[in-house]
Amino acid sequence: AGALKGLAGHRHRARWAVGGVEAQLPLFDASPREDAVTLPVPTAGEDLLADYARLGLSLGPHPLALLRRQLAARRYRRSRELRELPHGSRVRAAGLVTMRQRPETASGTTFVTLEDEDGMVNVVVWRDLGERQRRVLLESRLLGVEGRWETVDGVYHLIANRLHDESPLVASLHTASRDFR
Repeated sequence: AGALKGLAGHRHRARWAVGGVEAQLPLFDASPREDAVTLPVPTAGEDLLADYARLGLSLGPHPLALLRRQLAARRYRRSRELRELPHGSRVRAAGLVTMRQRPETASGTTFVTLEDEDGMVNVVVWRDLGERQRRVLLESRLLGVEGRWETVDGVYHLIANRLHDESPLVASLHTASRDFR
């Protein structure tokens, strides 16, 4: 996760250096010396996947920052854009699912927290929509939501009308949500 960057430069070089801590003895006295190996610098995507696989987070760019162009093409807004919209606006937002809650006292309502590169979006999924789109609600790692933006007294919520599983966009990125039922 970048801990050895100051010592090795990048994770590929650090892994190579750790793998060769002890100098290899030549097989024969006359064996030629090995040439120095030049390893490519990992891409931002490779770093991100490695960080999430090990830690579940990254100190580099947020995964949605790398997908923003594709999300914008699907008309999904960033969380910071939502904050500027008036109460009652029709919106589309997408984010990594960080939490799903369905308290017994909420009459079947599910509360979902989405995360993007700018922050969090609280989503309210009423019981009927949750039942109709149960699989999308429970299995999506990257969830797209169409709905109505509500802002009252500094409290913001997206009331869902339709859910979209956009998880294929994050492919092999390992994410996990905290789910409470």
